[in-house]
Amino acid sequence: MLYPKTRWIVQDKNDQIAKELAEQLNIAPLLASLLINRGLNDVNKAKSFLYTDNVEFHNPFLFEDMEKSVNRIKYAIETNEPILIFGDYDADGVTSTSVMMDILTKMNANVSYYIPNRFTEGYGPNENAFREAWDRGIKLIITVDTGISAVNEIKLANDLGMDVIITDHHEPGNILPEAFSIIHPKLPHSNYPFSELAGVGVAFKLAHAIYGELPEELLDLVAMGTIADLVPLHGENRLLVKSGLEKLTHTTRLGLQALCKISGTKLSEINEETVGFAIGPRLNAAGRMNHAAPAVELLRTTDIDMAEQLAEEIDLMNKDRQQYVTEITNEAVAMVERDFHPNENNVIVIGKEGWSAGVIGIVASRLVDRFYRPVIVLSYDNNTGLAKGSARSILGFDLYKNLSAMSHLLPHFGGHPMAAGMTLNIEDVDLLRQKLNEACGNQLSAEDFIPVTELDASLDIDEINIEAIAQLDLLAPYGMGNPKPKVIIQSIVANDVRKIGANKNHLKVTLEKDGNKLDGVGFNIGHLADDISPDAKVSVIGELSINEWNNMRKPQIMMKDLAIHEWQLFDIRGNKQLDIADPMKLFIIFSEKNMNNFNDSHNILVVRNKEDASKLDINGRQIILFDLPQELDILDCLIRGKSPDRIYAHFYHEESQFFSILPTRDHFKWYYAFLLKRQTFDVNKFGQGLANHRGWSIETVKFMSQVFFELNFVTIEDGLIHINPEKQKKDLSDSPIYRQKQEQIMVEKLLLFSSNEELKSWFDERVAHTVSNEEEASAWI
Repeated sequence: MLYPKTRWIVQDKNDQIAKELAEQLNIAPLLASLLINRGLNDVNKAKSFLYTDNVEFHNPFLFEDMEKSVNRIKYAIETNEPILIFGDYDADGVTSTSVMMDILTKMNANVSYYIPNRFTEGYGPNENAFREAWDRGIKLIITVDTGISAVNEIKLANDLGMDVIITDHHEPGNILPEAFSIIHPKLPHSNYPFSELAGVGVAFKLAHAIYGELPEELLDLVAMGTIADLVPLHGENRLLVKSGLEKLTHTTRLGLQALCKISGTKLSEINEETVGFAIGPRLNAAGRMNHAAPAVELLRTTDIDMAEQLAEEIDLMNKDRQQYVTEITNEAVAMVERDFHPNENNVIVIGKEGWSAGVIGIVASRLVDRFYRPVIVLSYDNNTGLAKGSARSILGFDLYKNLSAMSHLLPHFGGHPMAAGMTLNIEDVDLLRQKLNEACGNQLSAEDFIPVTELDASLDIDEINIEAIAQLDLLAPYGMGNPKPKVIIQSIVANDVRKIGANKNHLKVTLEKDGNKLDGVGFNIGHLADDISPDAKVSVIGELSINEWNNMRKPQIMMKDLAIHEWQLFDIRGNKQLDIADPMKLFIIFSEKNMNNFNDSHNILVVRNKEDASKLDINGRQIILFDLPQELDILDCLIRGKSPDRIYAHFYHEESQFFSILPTRDHFKWYYAFLLKRQTFDVNKFGQGLANHRGWSIETVKFMSQVFFELNFVTIEDGLIHINPEKQKKDLSDSPIYRQKQEQIMVEKLLLFSSNEELKSWFDERVAHTVSNEEEASAWI
């Protein structure tokens, strides 16, 4: 067996609908199946998803308050009224701020921006910032990527005489701020046809409406913010990102050019993964480590020297952020394992003074990856008595809904079903932990706490070819709601299994069935090579790609995980070194004298006889058969009807009996006739001469003599053999030493000198097979 790291859930496959869709769109059945899995089983919807050239953005005036908002902003522009863009400090907020600043600057507005300090002001609008804005003469505030929960702050703005236009996408609460207008795709009774826009997407819709035509030059910002905020990449988000990535590959923004250069990213090759793993984290780093303003300036600067300086500054912030995250994560993991073990906590809630509020969201994500529990990580401020936290969830547990039910403990919170931020009194943390644990325990089952990998399709190897894989690019850009397709290939032979890479930490295999072959490569799973026996049938999950090397193109699968749904035999006969420290393996010894090879260990057992063997429970265990049993029946009793995960056949022995030939009956007949004629024979003096004469070994002569002694055919004293005058009729098998010799040779023949296939077949006949491989696999998937 080889157990997968996660639960594999394969989408249902409707071959008939996939076939029809493939024919109508002239695409591969694989692509058709993936479209159906994304809810696109209608030809027109699928075509619009794949081919976006003629697809238009939704009319921004479908937002209920859009016309009112545009009129107010245009009035401010015409009268040179100061406008303040109030943003957020993450990548979505930074790009949203830049979108509004760019469009209003282009329209000659008197505009500035303000992003709160994460550490001193916290998330969202705050009263001090609004009072300062009023003191500066601000009459109109436009929030971007924030504001929907700022009920009290908006009331203050109204009292001061400022108008506030809210643009946001976070979950609206039961009570909405009494703002001048609200542009939000998730408001009750909203007429806007797409509700999943990121904050930058909402800001872009306002920019579109103000400008009067689509401001395409802003799409690069929209793509970055949308990808970084992990909103679903379907519907209008897909169109925004797809169009924006095209703009991004030849952006004229000097700051982005400098940031790509310092991060080792080729601008011409930029895609959603580059944004997600190289650009987005750096834009986030500024707000996480200090203040987000440098990120906005980077996106807007027209000075090459300033661009390079800001890019370097932000890159250094990102490196500091990475190191800091690692340090806090290590602390957090130790705290969880010591004080809040996942076995006893459905939800992990931890905190500490000194943990930076800027990175605890990343730490929460790391803890979810490690422990697969909903996690809240808090930063304590003992001076104020407050804890600021970031939360991340798992599938099936709606954070926003559950936190809303505990709003009396949370003076300030907001977010989504899978992520949230909050502030609460330190003294209320224990109660919040208790309540969330109770709620989670009531809502989730034990199975829900096993990580899930969702798979798009189960494929046969003959369905995988270069043409089908190339068509998968039509599904890009990938992201939330439109993940990169993962497939499973089940119960297939893995040949040429080996570790690759400088540190041998990657895995390379050749998957084969019915003459069809597929290369598989798995990064950072090289250790699994030791868990795959030569004859095992593996199930593999991963992402399909095309390997281009030396002017050749071949399909391959980038493996994410492997599983083997049957017991395995590992033939380690002849290996001199064994890892006896591995607690997963149970060492079984049949001869007590071989205990001298081991120190005291809890994972070593002596099996002396058939009774010991029958009683030993090896179900689900990995067992190492260290030495040879005295007889095959002992091994039979140990294995028969049981279900070990793995059997490691070592079979240590000091010397072999197999090549010490068992004399034939003719040998015994001749030797007895010789003794009968001589009546006496001194085997010590003349045994070697007899052996040389017959071409035997002296051991053969002594063995036959001992057999005759046990059968009472002769007596032996000090090597002198006398024939017993009383003739007896007995079979050679009546001699214990003869039977023992026979048994030893049979044991060695099977266990030492058989092929791997022969040995596997012998075990296979005895190991319990309660279900078929397919049924076992289905139980895991």
